[in-house]
Amino acid sequence: MRPTAGWRTRRTAALVTAGLAAVLFCLPPAAARAEPACSLVVEAADGTVIAREGPDCAVPASPASTFKVALALIGFDSGILEGPHAPAWPYREEYDAPLESWKRTIDPSAWLAESVIWYSQELTRRLGMARFQAYVDRLDYGNRDLSGNPGKHDGLTRAWLSSSLKITPVAQAALLRRLLAGTLPVSTAAQEKTRATMTPAGPVAGWAVRGKTGTGFQPGADGTPDRSRPFGWYVGWAEKDGRALVFVHLLKDGPGDDGSPAGPRARAALLERLERLLPAL
Repeated sequence: MRPTAGWRTRRTAALVTAGLAAVLFCLPPAAARAEPACSLVVEAADGTVIAREGPDCAVPASPASTFKVALALIGFDSGILEGPHAPAWPYREEYDAPLESWKRTIDPSAWLAESVIWYSQELTRRLGMARFQAYVDRLDYGNRDLSGNPGKHDGLTRAWLSSSLKITPVAQAALLRRLLAGTLPVSTAAQEKTRATMTPAGPVAGWAVRGKTGTGFQPGADGTPDRSRPFGWYVGWAEKDGRALVFVHLLKDGPGDDGSPAGPRARAALLERLERLLPAL
C-alpha cells in the first residue's frame, strides 16, 4: 500500500527527533563562525517543522532584497509587471546604480536574479505610496511600516532596505507557504507568475530549488546601518514529486566578517544544509 502524506510527515518528524537535525546543522569548522540567526525548513502543505535552528526565528529584521518576492506579487497583481521578460526598463543615469551589471535594460527575471535595486524602486514609484501601502497591508507583510528612514521621507523607495519595514523568519516562511498554495490575497495569475519568475538554484539532491537572497546591515548604536554588522537572507522553496518544502535562512555576522556579501553566503549555507537534509526525506 502506498504511504499516505500523513505517514510521510510523521516519519519525517521521527527522523528529525532521532537526530536528523543534528546532521543537517553540522557544519565544517571553517563555516562555524557563520552559524545562523535562524535556519528554518518546513513542509509547505501543513507547516510541519522539518528543521529549525538559531535564536532569532521570531525576531523581526529588515527583509532587504527578499522583499522582492512581495514586490513581484504586487507588481504582477497591479499590472505594472507583465511576465518574466516584460516590462524591460532601460537604465537611466539618475538611478545611480552601484554595480556596472545593473547599468543596462532589466526585465523581471534579471531583476530577481541580479537583485537590481533600481528596478524595485521604479516599480514602487509607479505604484505610488497609497497603492504600495495598501498592498503591504493586504499581504500583512511584517510590521507593514513603510515610513522609511527617520526624517528622510524615503519610505517609497527605501523602507525595505535596512530601514523601517521588518519581518520575522517565521513570517517569511508563512508568506512563502501561502504563495505556493496560491492563497495570498492577490490574483492567481500574480502568484503563478511570481513562482515562475523566481530564480532557480537547483537541483539539489533531485529537488528543484528556487529562492531569493537579501543583504543588508544591522543598526548600530545610533540606529543607522552599521556596515561592520551585515545580515543576509536566503528564502524560497524546494519541490520534488508534488511535495514542497519552504526554507528561510538568516545570517547575522558581527565585526571581523571577510567582507563577502551576506546574502550569497546565506544561500550557500542553506544549499549545503539542504544537500544533507533532502536525501533523507
